[in-house]
Amino acid sequence: MTNPTNLGGRFAFPGTNLSVNRVGYGAMQLAGPHVFGPPRDPDGAVAVLREAQAAGVDHIDTSDFYGPHVTNQIIKRALHPYPKNLVIVTKVGARRGDDASWLPAQSPDELRSAVQDNLRNLGVEALDIVNLRVGLMNLADESIKDRVLVLADLKKQGLIKHIGLSNVTAKQFAEARAVTEIVCVQNEYNLARRGDDAFIDQLAKEGVAYVPFFPLGGFTPLQSSTLSEVATSLEATPMQVALAWLLQRAPNILLIPGTSSLTHLRENLKAAELKLPPAAVEKLEGFHR
Repeated sequence: MTNPTNLGGRFAFPGTNLSVNRVGYGAMQLAGPHVFGPPRDPDGAVAVLREAQAAGVDHIDTSDFYGPHVTNQIIKRALHPYPKNLVIVTKVGARRGDDASWLPAQSPDELRSAVQDNLRNLGVEALDIVNLRVGLMNLADESIKDRVLVLADLKKQGLIKHIGLSNVTAKQFAEARAVTEIVCVQNEYNLARRGDDAFIDQLAKEGVAYVPFFPLGGFTPLQSSTLSEVATSLEATPMQVALAWLLQRAPNILLIPGTSSLTHLRENLKAAELKLPPAAVEKLEGFHR
């Protein structure tokens, strides 16, 4: 099993008493097909969470609109009462239609209701970090000040400890940070999608965590002959190489690869031990081009 003290090193969230191993776990795949409804194997989902925790994972990413409600309820079943070092990061700003569609839910009442749903289904009195999910599928460079103010008010009430952002631009980050402290940004980023390169570097200088969602490509997994060649040369899997590249890309990057498989969980965690030599990194730099 992976050494619990060696999951990519540690990262301390700015302005908080929270620190986590840089390799965490994303809970989205614990729900049913298309992130809707219950999983085919609830006991298997519980087993994945418990093994992740035993292996040293102390950062879990979730949302109450996964399922909806499903992943948070599974997390509670598997891990509650939670260990003191576990940081659970959730997100608000969306809801699911009866047809499994993804719909915006960004009014003040919807944001407050979503926070209450997360509190209830996770079984906690306050949420460690809540990310405001802005754009659902694409970035929308619009003002988010009013939505951030809602979360800032919930923070004052003690229902939220810290605030982050998801699927946002650098301009929106600056706008939000003028309202309240922002401890993390969660955007799409991986070997193939490098649009946030400059943003990551900016956040690294400011000590703000950057958490790439779809680090392995999401619903269309990363594939390339270059990636496969590098993986073969290092006796690793292509997905382990893709995760290791992210860890080496910047010190503020935190990983949340998700899976409902114990085998894949173990493979993902082993990526923390993989060090890419300069020649491999140089080869991978051309991936997104």
